[in-house]
This record gives sequence, structure tokens and C-alpha cells, in this order.
Amino acid sequence: MKKITSIFLSLFFAVNVLSAQEIIHLYQGTIPGNKNVPDNESSVTEGGILRISNITKPTLAIFLPAQPNGTAVVICPGGGYGINAMGHEGIEIARKFNEMGITAFVLKYRLPKDAAQEDKTIAPLQDAQQAIKVVRDNAVKWKINPNRIGIMGFSAGGHLASTAGTHFQKSFIENLNNTNLRPDFMLLIYPVISFVDTVGHMGSRDNLVGKNASPETIKLFSNEQQVSSGTPPAFLVHAADDKAVPSENSIRFYQALIKNKVPAELHIYQGGGHGFGLKNPTTKELWMDRCANWMAANGW
Repeated sequence: MKKITSIFLSLFFAVNVLSAQEIIHLYQGTIPGNKNVPDNESSVTEGGILRISNITKPTLAIFLPAQPNGTAVVICPGGGYGINAMGHEGIEIARKFNEMGITAFVLKYRLPKDAAQEDKTIAPLQDAQQAIKVVRDNAVKWKINPNRIGIMGFSAGGHLASTAGTHFQKSFIENLNNTNLRPDFMLLIYPVISFVDTVGHMGSRDNLVGKNASPETIKLFSNEQQVSSGTPPAFLVHAADDKAVPSENSIRFYQALIKNKVPAELHIYQGGGHGFGLKNPTTKELWMDRCANWMAANGW
């Protein structure tokens, strides 16, 4: 029975992915930094969560609303840089944004592996930058205001989103037209932010930068230490009882934003744990409603 249920859920999520108006390859031609390795991408549904692993060919699933308001969000699912949790942290979120009139793009980003990339530490960031570039370059086609393009991330996807928001000054991709790679805002949901021993999620850190990363590399990817006055505004959500990724990650990032006079809003719930997606089971409040209010207050 469990096997039948798993197959059914996998098919259900596959149909949901296909319900996107279009799924495009993130890069036209060569994928930067990729080694010549077989495509062994696989997906499985466990506990109702769609887990996509061994991603070496990134894609962008496009969800267009019936009445677009001009705002777009690139969504980065979580998964510890070991999988993409594509369902409850991707597809479901995109559909919710569509209800608000927001155009959504679910990014299936590469998972860092020494065997697959020349420099695994920057492969996910390259994909995030490329996603922003693709959306901004096609703003007219998708009825998007190019100055209203945000990035969203859950858990390790939150680390990727916050990296895109703090490392945008340098282009890690080919960008001949000098397209602006800075997201206009960040939505970070129970995000991994820091790689510092006492706070960081070690699984995400080890997967991205390796177990023997230098102090300089750990600092570079501890995004609370990379905030500047140019960092885009942020909305953060976390649970105080999150044992996988301590709420201190969001707190430190929020404090760094405020110190640099960057607009930010932080919601920490008493309970909820980690990985709850759209609905925190411990409260009747819906964090997505708070997110919508924050976006509206800022003109997005």
C-alpha cells in the first residue's frame, strides 16, 4: 500500500509540474562549469514530499497568472543542497502566487557535487543568477515589471536566495548585456543563512563548500556577514522550535539588514519545526498572508 501511495503522489506532483505553462532549460547551450557526466536525475515521493536528486540540468517552470500584476518571484525549493523539494516548496507556492496575480518561476537548480561541476560552490548561485537574468530579459514577454522581480527560498533554498541577494555585485554567469542580477526583494522561509559552526546547518554547508572549507569560504557563504546597504529588502519566516535550522539564522540576517538600513520584516512562530511549507500546523495564522501584506506595503 505504501508503494502504491508513493507512486500515486509522484504522479500527482508530476502532473502539477506539467501544469506549468512552460518548462524551459535554464541555459541555451553550454551549462557553465558542468563536467561531462551522465544525466542521472531521479525523483521519489517520501512522506508526501517530492524529492528530486542528482540535478545537473537546471530548468525553470513558468506559472503565469490569469491577471498579472507585474510582479515576479523566482522560487528556490529547499533540500540541504542534496535534493530539491519541488512540491510543497515549489509548485504549491507558485500556484498561491498566481492567485495573487504574481508570476512565479520554480527553479530546479543544480545540486553541488565535485564529480559534476568544476566549482560546486558556485553552481547553484550561477543558476539563481541565470534565472533572474532570464526573467528580467523576458519581462515584456511575460508581462513583468523588470523592477519588481524577487527571489524566494526555503531552507537551503533560502541560503541560495540570500546568496543571490548578497553576492549580486559579481556575475558568475555570462552576462553580455549587463542585465541587472540583483533581486528586488527576498522572501526567506526558515532559511539557512549562516555557515558558522554554532548556527549553521552543517549538511547544507558540507554539500555546498565541503567538510574542509577554509574560514574565508565559510565567511563568504555566511550571508549574515555579507549584507550591505545595497542588499534587497527581505521578508523572513521561521519557527522558534526549528531543530534543523535554528531561528538564529533568520534573526542574525534580520539584524544585519536593520544595521545596514535595509527594510525587513521577521516573523518567528512559537512552534512549527522545519519544512512546513505553506501551512504551519501549529497556528491558524497563514504566513503567506503576512507575506502578501508586506509585498503590498512595498509596492510589489
